Amino acid sequence: MSPLLTVEDLRVSFPTRTGLVEAVRGVTFSLGRERLGIVGESGSGKSQTGRAIMGLTPPHAKITAKTLNFDGIDLLKASPAKRRDLRGDRVAMILQDPKYSLNPVMTIGRQIVETLRTHRKISSSEAKERALAMLEAVQIRDAGRVFDLHPHEVSGGMGQRAMIAMMLIAEPELLIADEPTSALDVTVQLDVLAILDRLVAERGMGLIFVSHDLRLVSSFCDRVIVMYAGRIVEEIAAADLRNARHPYTQGLLSCMPEIGQDRHPLPVLDRKPEWAL
Repeated sequence: MSPLLTVEDLRVSFPTRTGLVEAVRGVTFSLGRERLGIVGESGSGKSQTGRAIMGLTPPHAKITAKTLNFDGIDLLKASPAKRRDLRGDRVAMILQDPKYSLNPVMTIGRQIVETLRTHRKISSSEAKERALAMLEAVQIRDAGRVFDLHPHEVSGGMGQRAMIAMMLIAEPELLIADEPTSALDVTVQLDVLAILDRLVAERGMGLIFVSHDLRLVSSFCDRVIVMYAGRIVEEIAAADLRNARHPYTQGLLSCMPEIGQDRHPLPVLDRKPEWAL
């Protein structure tokens, strides 16, 4: 079976007053109907990789790739109209913080309905029915009440669930989740991951899970890509993450505290200049 997404030698750069900043440098991977984790610290290029796939990179950025293909569609050659048709329909992205991703002046229900009716020719009453069902699917109690609320009237966890509902309402084949649990407390994190896990399994989607949390990614994903300074330094099965061979991945793992171990102070990551080459 051919991969759902193929990325080969993806490069994203931004012109600045002091020269060209290369945010993503030669990233290559493929994705089937599986859960792929992309991890790395802030500035490693993981979010820009997701945005380049979605076509959400700022206009002044330069994007090149030998291959950027989604299910036979060349994303680099696709017209802006084609990319808009794909976004929210076959490809969707959950952004990091619902406070900045949801429209503050529109009710949650209206935003979900708008997403669905943009991509499906259905009546407003049917769209509302499906939106309510999706809110229930992401475990929002009293979906009818939440449907009529504005984003500032719900908690961060409920806002994130509403964002997930909006991104899944059109039943995409590829979902990019950019730090979807970073603003949530631990119990809500587990709920959100369970929702994503169930929906990926039920719908057979491909999922790219972008995070800085190695422990979370290792327990949730099938494969893990580790990025540093815009490059992939290691790709490994999530179950084998403890056996990672690259010193950067090993350093990230050793920096995590472990229950039952008395390590004071915690190890500090010793960065090597050659990692960025």
